[in-house]
Amino acid sequence: MKINPDLFYTEQHLWVKPVDGGQWLAGITDYAQDLLGDIVFVEAPKIGSDIVFGDPCGLVESVKTGSDLHAPITGKVTEINPAVLDTPELINDKPYDAWIFKVSAEEAPNTLMGASEYQDFLNKS
Repeated sequence: MKINPDLFYTEQHLWVKPVDGGQWLAGITDYAQDLLGDIVFVEAPKIGSDIVFGDPCGLVESVKTGSDLHAPITGKVTEINPAVLDTPELINDKPYDAWIFKVSAEEAPNTLMGASEYQDFLNKS
């Protein structure tokens, strides 16, 4: 299982990456995609919707099960990745390149974990 050292993580196995001025990319971790198995469908939050850290905001379905996406950050959704909606298996192939949505947020919650904290979290699970 891979953990990207340049990302931040949530306990719900989502990652976020700061990009241009207050924008954050969000996706699911390698750990999450491995648990889900072959991903067949992604429902991203709608562009323009307000999401709140920890609240369900989308869905990922695999051949095994479905799992809610819990907002990794509070803010407004500014973009979704059409490539992932059209080809959900991109998440299985490269989970840290296959972002699902972009959020505009003032600041990240202090509950986000760095790579080493996320590894420790997984080791305790």
